[in-house]
Amino acid sequence: MSKRRPNRRRPNYLSGFGSLIWLFLVGLPLYAMLVATFQSRADYGANGPLALPKTFTLDNYVKDFHSGFGQYFLNTALVTVCVVGIVVLLVPPLSYAIVRSRSRTTHTVFRLFLLGLAIPSQAVIVPMFYVMSEAGLYDNLLGVILPTAAFAMPVCALILSGVMRDITPELYEAMTMDGASSRRVFFQLVLPLSRSGLSTIIVFSALQAWNGFLFPLVLTQSADTKVITMGLYDFQTEHGVDIPGLLAAVVLSMLPILLVYLFARRALVQGLMGVGGK
Repeated sequence: MSKRRPNRRRPNYLSGFGSLIWLFLVGLPLYAMLVATFQSRADYGANGPLALPKTFTLDNYVKDFHSGFGQYFLNTALVTVCVVGIVVLLVPPLSYAIVRSRSRTTHTVFRLFLLGLAIPSQAVIVPMFYVMSEAGLYDNLLGVILPTAAFAMPVCALILSGVMRDITPELYEAMTMDGASSRRVFFQLVLPLSRSGLSTIIVFSALQAWNGFLFPLVLTQSADTKVITMGLYDFQTEHGVDIPGLLAAVVLSMLPILLVYLFARRALVQGLMGVGGK
């Protein structure tokens, strides 16, 4: 009886070549951005965006913080933490009620709630401006936090309710037969099995808050309430743009949310695929 030869897969040169092209297209802009942050404005103008700096300097990062970037960073962090807190506090019980309730009213409210997916923030920014002004929240970070959280909640509820539906009915029935209340089922069964979904909505809402531009643009005015996306305007003057300083600010603004994504990327993918409850 002849031995069976091992099945050796041939290398896929086409996929490897495509991967190299993708790596080049992604890596080149990142390289140009990082290199520019370690050059002076004069060296950057003389050497171009792809040349290595003759002398490395951290002056761009120091100058960013001296120009008020530290305050913008703290404001953005405060907005992000508050938005994530509101979403994590409200969306899990809402999703649990949507999944477990058999009431037509609950499902009707959920469908109306999902209309937020079809309404862009640009369509309601003018009424939002008048509402926040009448409420005394104009030029206040709370006036940015509330609408940002409101527009993030429909997507988060859709994601988390999909994750909770993956929890088998037998587990609910087993805890109910043991005499567990709805509150105990929620905290001891649903939340532990929905960790990937929770990670997903945390990352999503944090991205929405950290990268938010429209609400801070329209609903804030003073430097005390300025966030990172608005602070990047400071690098553009009537005489030109400080590109190294601007790119250094972009790098600083990317780092926190990049770290969040790196630690939660697996749960994020699983939550978006709707398999987090299994």
